[in-house]
Amino acid sequence: MGDDSEWMKLPIDQKCEHKLWKARLNGYEEALKLFQKIDDEKSPEWSKYLGLIKKFVTDSNAVAQLKGLEAALAYVENAHVAGKTTGEVASGVVNKVFNQPKARAKELGLDICLMYIEIEKGEAVQEELLKGLDNKNPKIIVACIETLRKALSEFGSKIISLKPIIKVLPKLFESREKAVRDEAKLLAVEIYRWIRDALRPPLQNINSVQLKELEEEWVKVSSVAPKQTRFLRSQQELKAKFEQQQAVGGDADGGGDDEEEAVPQVDAYELLEAVEILSKLPKDFYEKIEAKKWQERKEALEAVELLVKNPKLESGDYADLVKVLKKVVGKDTNVMLVALAAKCLAGLATGLRKKFGQYAGHVVPTILEKFKEKKPQVVQALQEAIDAIFLTTTLQNISEDVLAVMDNKNPTIKQQTSLFIARSFRHCTPSTLPKSLLKPFCAALLKHINDSAPEVRDAGFEALGTALKVAGEKAVNPFLADVDKLKLDRIKECAEKVELVYGKKTGGPAEKKEGKPITGKTPALSGAGGDKETKDAATKPGLLKKAPAVKSGGPPKKGKPAAAAGVGGAGAKGKKGPETKEIFESELSIEVCEEKAAAVLPASCIQQLDSGNWKERLACMEEFQKAVELMERSEMPCQALVRMLAKKPGWKETNFQVMQMKLHIVALIAQKGNFSKTSAQVVLDGLVDKVGDVKCGSNAKEAMTAIAEACQLPWTAEQVVAMAFSQKNPKNQSETLNWLSNAIKEFGFSGLNVKAFISNVKTALAATNPAVRTSAITLLGVMYLYMGPPLRMFFEDEKPALLSQIDAEFEKMQGQTAPTPTRGISRHSGGGGDDGEEEEQEDVGNDVVDLLPRTDIGDKITAELVSKIGDKNWKIRKEGLDEVTSIINDAKFIQPNIGELPAALKSRLNDSNKILVQQTLSILQQLATAMGPNIKQHVKNLGIPVITVLGDSKNNVRAAALATVNAWAEQTGMKEWLEGEDLAEELKKENPFLRQELLGWLAEKLPTLRSVPSDLLLCVPHLYSCLEDRNGDVRKKAQDALPFFMMHLGFEKMAKATSKLKPTSKDQVLAMLEKAKANMPAKPAPPAKASSRVVGGAAPAKYQPASALAEDSGSNTMESKPDPKKAKAGGTSSKAKGVQGKKVLSKPNLKEDDDKSGPIFIIVPNGKEQRMKDEKGLKVLKWNFTTPRDEYIEQLKTQMSSCVAKWLQDEMFHADFQHHNKALAVMIEHLESEKDGVISCLDLILKWLTLRFFDTNTSVLMKALEYLKLLFNLLSQEEYHLTENEASSFIPYLILKVGEPKDVIRKDVRAILNRMCLIYPASKMFTFIMEGTKSKNSKQRAECLEELGCLVESYGMNVCQPTPGKALKEMATHIGDRDNTVRNAALNTIVTVYNVHGDQVFKLIGNLSEKDMSMLEERIKRSAKRPSAAPVRQAEEKPQRTQNISANASMLRKGPAEDMSSKLKIMYRTYRIQNRNMSSHSETTHTVPREFQLDLDEIENDNGTVRCEMPALVQHKLDDIFEPVLIPEPKIRAVSPHFDDMHSNTASTINFVISQVASGDINTSIQALAQIDEVLRQEDKAEAMSGHIDQFLIATFMQLRLIYNTHMADEKLDKDEIVKLYSCIIGSMISLFQIESLAREASTGVLKDLMHGLITLMLDSRVEDIEEGEQVIRSVNLLVVKVLEKSDQTNILSALLVLLQDSLLATASSPKFSELVMKCLWRMVRLLPETINSINLDRILLDIHIFMKVFPKEKLKQCKSEFPIRTLKTLLHTLCKLKGPKILDHLTMIDNKNESELEAHLCRVMKHSMDQTGSKADKDTEKGASRTEEKASKAKVNDILAEIFKKIGSKENTKEGLAELYEYKKKYSDADIEPFLKNSSQFFQSYVERGLRLIETEREGKGRIAASTGISPQMEGTCVPASTHTVSSSIGNTNGEEVGPSVYLERLKILRQRCGLDNAKQEDRPPLTSLLSKPALPTVASSTDMLHSKLSQLRESREQYQHLDLDSNQTHSSGIGTTLASPSSAAANIDDLKKRLERIKSSRK
Repeated sequence: MGDDSEWMKLPIDQKCEHKLWKARLNGYEEALKLFQKIDDEKSPEWSKYLGLIKKFVTDSNAVAQLKGLEAALAYVENAHVAGKTTGEVASGVVNKVFNQPKARAKELGLDICLMYIEIEKGEAVQEELLKGLDNKNPKIIVACIETLRKALSEFGSKIISLKPIIKVLPKLFESREKAVRDEAKLLAVEIYRWIRDALRPPLQNINSVQLKELEEEWVKVSSVAPKQTRFLRSQQELKAKFEQQQAVGGDADGGGDDEEEAVPQVDAYELLEAVEILSKLPKDFYEKIEAKKWQERKEALEAVELLVKNPKLESGDYADLVKVLKKVVGKDTNVMLVALAAKCLAGLATGLRKKFGQYAGHVVPTILEKFKEKKPQVVQALQEAIDAIFLTTTLQNISEDVLAVMDNKNPTIKQQTSLFIARSFRHCTPSTLPKSLLKPFCAALLKHINDSAPEVRDAGFEALGTALKVAGEKAVNPFLADVDKLKLDRIKECAEKVELVYGKKTGGPAEKKEGKPITGKTPALSGAGGDKETKDAATKPGLLKKAPAVKSGGPPKKGKPAAAAGVGGAGAKGKKGPETKEIFESELSIEVCEEKAAAVLPASCIQQLDSGNWKERLACMEEFQKAVELMERSEMPCQALVRMLAKKPGWKETNFQVMQMKLHIVALIAQKGNFSKTSAQVVLDGLVDKVGDVKCGSNAKEAMTAIAEACQLPWTAEQVVAMAFSQKNPKNQSETLNWLSNAIKEFGFSGLNVKAFISNVKTALAATNPAVRTSAITLLGVMYLYMGPPLRMFFEDEKPALLSQIDAEFEKMQGQTAPTPTRGISRHSGGGGDDGEEEEQEDVGNDVVDLLPRTDIGDKITAELVSKIGDKNWKIRKEGLDEVTSIINDAKFIQPNIGELPAALKSRLNDSNKILVQQTLSILQQLATAMGPNIKQHVKNLGIPVITVLGDSKNNVRAAALATVNAWAEQTGMKEWLEGEDLAEELKKENPFLRQELLGWLAEKLPTLRSVPSDLLLCVPHLYSCLEDRNGDVRKKAQDALPFFMMHLGFEKMAKATSKLKPTSKDQVLAMLEKAKANMPAKPAPPAKASSRVVGGAAPAKYQPASALAEDSGSNTMESKPDPKKAKAGGTSSKAKGVQGKKVLSKPNLKEDDDKSGPIFIIVPNGKEQRMKDEKGLKVLKWNFTTPRDEYIEQLKTQMSSCVAKWLQDEMFHADFQHHNKALAVMIEHLESEKDGVISCLDLILKWLTLRFFDTNTSVLMKALEYLKLLFNLLSQEEYHLTENEASSFIPYLILKVGEPKDVIRKDVRAILNRMCLIYPASKMFTFIMEGTKSKNSKQRAECLEELGCLVESYGMNVCQPTPGKALKEMATHIGDRDNTVRNAALNTIVTVYNVHGDQVFKLIGNLSEKDMSMLEERIKRSAKRPSAAPVRQAEEKPQRTQNISANASMLRKGPAEDMSSKLKIMYRTYRIQNRNMSSHSETTHTVPREFQLDLDEIENDNGTVRCEMPALVQHKLDDIFEPVLIPEPKIRAVSPHFDDMHSNTASTINFVISQVASGDINTSIQALAQIDEVLRQEDKAEAMSGHIDQFLIATFMQLRLIYNTHMADEKLDKDEIVKLYSCIIGSMISLFQIESLAREASTGVLKDLMHGLITLMLDSRVEDIEEGEQVIRSVNLLVVKVLEKSDQTNILSALLVLLQDSLLATASSPKFSELVMKCLWRMVRLLPETINSINLDRILLDIHIFMKVFPKEKLKQCKSEFPIRTLKTLLHTLCKLKGPKILDHLTMIDNKNESELEAHLCRVMKHSMDQTGSKADKDTEKGASRTEEKASKAKVNDILAEIFKKIGSKENTKEGLAELYEYKKKYSDADIEPFLKNSSQFFQSYVERGLRLIETEREGKGRIAASTGISPQMEGTCVPASTHTVSSSIGNTNGEEVGPSVYLERLKILRQRCGLDNAKQEDRPPLTSLLSKPALPTVASSTDMLHSKLSQLRESREQYQHLDLDSNQTHSSGIGTTLASPSSAAANIDDLKKRLERIKSSRK
């Protein structure tokens, strides 16, 4: 038992894995207790057991296994993470538990499986169980079947998918094991419970005995629909409902809702495997079917019949097969074969379902025609065929064909067609049977119920009854208005009897109102019969909303009273009653009328009616009028009254006053009474007769209008026009047409009989009277408003002159919208008026197309043409296609019948000749336009093949295909395309082109649809595979399309569809779905009219909350720093109403404006940033075009959809300009109230406005400009600043409008440009306007030039970009323009500049042609404005400038994006990209006290002759160098106000001043520098500069560059100005670099550029030519030292390394430059011992690594000079020496150290230093190599050296001696020559030193080496001062001496001595170290030595100069650059120096 105690102590999870079964058993027991105890399903405890659960269930010990199973069950039930174990545990259960003998184990295994299903892991469990069915062990198979059955009975068929189970059932029935067969039988019975008869077809082929047994079992199954009894975790609310019902008492009420939930109707078709039959057709089938003998044909058909018996067929190309079968049906003389072929067609249709739809259109007409056969078996076969075919397509698609047959003379055909329609209607729902379809069908059926043949009548009644039942009375009644009572009853009776295929789930709205019992619940669908599409429609009550979506042209709305009545109120019943009565008001006899009139009119009135005296008649009329006014509507006998008025003299009344009254009374009666058409007929004739009368015309029109209101305009208009044209009076005709034009505007266009009008209009157009023609044209204009371009088609054949008039009229109407009708919605229409009105209106467009005379081109598509198109020779194919093109062109509009053409064209779409493919595509495009909406029926057989062409590899072919698809979709709508599997099949093809084009197309079309067929779901799996396509574009398009799929299918369905994916893919796709969910756009709202049909008028279409972003989501927030501007906008987003502009449509007659509450701009947080990011990342098109293409407009639309209210967006993108005006008006109205919204959408608003700039309509343009003015005012008040993106996508387009011909527009645009400068920097505006001057439009050029002038005037020369010089040159080119105004504008602008800037202008302009120059000079003279003095000018500038300043201040608040610093950074970047020649000029030059007047040239030029009269030192106010330069006080405050008094906001002020440092104007810059200097010198204020150092330095070196490139080259500039500027720059920099805390802020990049600038300045030979140039260079030297010492050591070291690398790389850079950089580096090396701890070595080593990468050793060795490699080695040696082996820890930043040369080098150095610690002397030798072996003995050495020095001493061999000494030193670097120099004179020592140096230079081929960091470039010789180790120096030596301020003393001494002053007062010289030193000491001449040598030179006789072959300039060369003073003593000694200088001065005085 000892062991026991061991495992007892273990924790539970370890026990469970123990090798002893007892331990495991114990572990399982404890685990079970633990699992039951943990109440938090997310407890971390669960995760411990994740890996163990499989072991629980597969334990090898049966006892332990039982406990393990219990524990596992508890785990699965309670653990949050259990789902992860599904696969392995289920597989363990199947393989290791189901084979156990213990029943308990099996039971537990089964429970575990079910529990997994409950936690949503059904699919995985089912997969494992199905795998188990393949196991060899029958026990396992039985258990698996049992588990499946149990799962199905508890969870139901919704959760357990049946298809895979049914697939394996037949195999299970064949098992040898009886147990398996029995269990399979039980499973089959269980499945039958759920899906009923759908199970029969798949089991058709099992053993007949078994089938019989099954049938017996099935009969016993209860007919009550089964219910789900166990629920998933996600279905808890269903569970609660279910339990509640159980409690109430079983399924008493069987909750209707649950019914739908629990029993998804399974379609047997879905469960079947598709069979491929095309390949199985007999080989000779096509020959046999054409054979002469009917027996052979029969054989062929029987073979097909056999094949099509398969219930599900594989999709394929059945076109040929269908074609031959159709031929048999249509042409075969043997009726038996006709029946057989019909059966085959039925079989095909049943087996293919939707896939057969594309052939339906061809076959339906043939079958319907064939109904003329009387034989019942043929008729039956044909009926079955056409019914099966109907289910594969939609009524919509075949309606044309069916309607065409309805007028057939043969009664049998009529009867069968009506019966077919009746059967078809049964499959429809209100949504699939919209008005537009009902209308033509009802019209045709109404003829049938009046047919002479009784069977036709019966069939018609049945069809109408069915329609009534399906669509409800409300929809159908308007079409039955003319039907008499008997027939109506008969129709209703038929309706009662109809059994609908789909029980009404929601009943049409009418159903509820009529309170009819809803008969016929859904009968169970038999196997293949159930048509999927319509079923889906039925189960989605939502589809009711869809009614108006499917519009098709029915026959036109003729002036049938029925249609007319239905117009007003879309069948609102309130109106039907009286209206119907009125229509049939019988005519009354004159006697009756007199009686009725007498009852209501005074007797006198009636008597005087026909009096001979006109006054009596007039009095009678007045009484008549009074009586009518007082009458009640109900008691007004309208007909009687109007007949009295018409009584003699009636309408022949001669007195106009009486006549006017009479007409007025008619109007009154019509308005006040129940005025019928009968009454109208009495008066209309008279009215038309008077309409042309001058005096009575207006009254007649008024009366006609009143009648139109009473009797509907369509009827009245038709009557009136007919009457007018039946008489001859042209005045009446023209006035009637005028009245009609007006009436149409007032009443709207609905219901008008266009055809009738058009024939009358044509008559009028042909009239001789011009007034009639004019009126006709005006009427056409009004009709055009409603009908649009199709109207013109009716008049194509008019005379050209007339046509041009019509076109002109249409042109006027272009873009206007039809006014909203104000009349005709009068009293009758009750509630629904408006609605119907609009609905009808929408139909109008289509109707027009239907009215067009369409040509039937069927007969032209001959067999010959078709064979041509299919010919082998491409030329003949082309001819065929050309013929087709011309046929379609000639016909213009064609009927849908195009014979064999579709098949022929389809085969051309994959023609090998791409030109023909393109031609075919253009034919198809033409076809779409020509056939109009009827093209629908060809979508499947022609449209889908076009989509295949989208996969073509050629871009242009794809583009053509896309255009074709769009042209088709425009005619057909999208539904046809999305139905069926065709699109899914296309997406399935793995062609990247096809995929990206198709997805792009869907992404464009889907957002516009309100609903889509459910078949869209079939595309989803392929969409997912596109998301993971290897082609990036396909992935991108798929992601773009994702939100639009989701908007229609919903997130749930899409997420569910991922279950088939691999786990990795699934996670990725789900993540994308989540992202898309955030971006999901709202479904477009249905047009307002839908309300009448939406049950209860609820608002349709779910809207996404406003936060759902459009397009690419903002879910990945901006990485960049959030811009406070935007943050501010974002913050207010709460104001945006949660739901985006939802339209409330409850009141049916709501007017448009009421639904426009809510904000118009919705704030989308980060929306703008996201859009910019997308544009930057090229996710969307950059807004850049010459004219806006559709894709830009579409893109803008999509981007706006998330942040602009839907209704406003509709207005904004309407085709008609008046809507744009409305939109602008609304935007102006909301501008103030929605500031933040406007700002958050500003980029979109501006882009939309640019689109308006391309419109031709002036009113829109004016409105847009008005809006812009207000907008920019608002933005400047808000202190908003345009982003670059907003500016660049708007300003260029605004500038285009400056060239408008209309003055007022130009003025507005200029005003806007002016305002722009307040919210966008003028200098940037300048560039845009400059671009504008390049336009072809001369007006634009002129205006832009003027605008440039204004900018310069207001903002000074600084606005000129890129430089004033370039800008002016550009402007000056326009002086020679061919257009006078442009020339003037250019001259005026330059004169403006001249007035600001003086004569400088000429220099900037450069060379002009003489003619231009003379014009300019002349103009300047004339302007006679001499340039005023600068101060005045600047004072003038004050207002603008101050504005600028405050703008800058505000910029800071608005966020860093636009403040000055960033402006500088941008400028700085552009500078770095190209060193621009900035040119600018000082304003008037001031005489400045010269700071430095050292006349060094004089001093230098004593070429060997003794010249003691040196310039007096007195003038040299040298102290100025050491004091930060005194800069002249700024004279004008306006330009750059003082820090303190300008703005409380210091930072913005500093920004402003710094920005002026870089100014092109010298004075501005000097003043800015002075201010900064002032700040830096006051300790308390200096801190303010913190944070601005980089900015300041950038500005400074930009200014340095400006001086270098521009000012120095400018001859006209006084060089003193430049010196002054230099001294200011250097002064303020020195001030800055004395403040260590600030100096350290300078960053590497900036330091690099700064050093570059300073070194360039040192080497600038031009500076020396200036008087005080030398002094400048010395100051720079001092500055460089400061920079090296005070900056952040890491940064400066890094900067120098980078700079060195750049300068060595740049071929242009002089060797001098690199050398100076290296000298700076050496300087840094010497500082290293003190600074090493503050340096970030990792960064420095990274820089060195990069340097070594760019310059490997080999490359460095090839350099002309060995300096670089020595510099590098010195640096590395020093670092190694200071850090030791630790240095190798600092290589962290280098990616792959092993490859780095650096690491190897460091290791070598380390190794060396370790080896060599002994021999100190060697440590410093250059290569670190061992001491040279062949070391000569000391004696020998001395001899050699003595020899050499002798030579040097002799006059003749001096040079030779020096050369030898040089060679010797080079060979023996450690040779000691000290003794030889000791005894010689000082002069000799320095002579030797100089000689050696000269030789070195010559040997290395160097030109001039500037000493230290800056030698006056004039000196050709060279001196390398102390800090730069001499040739012989061992580079490794770092303990060289520091150079102290003594250098300066020495320099002074020399100067004093040369001037004959004594140096007595100075301290003694320090002892002189030897020139060429011992190895241990630095082998370098220190600078002090050199100075001593100089003094001695002066002392020694000057004659000795002849020895030296040197230009005496060299004597001083050392004096300039050796200023690298030691940091310790420099500061201390500066004061000292100053004092001494003072003394010198005073002594001179």
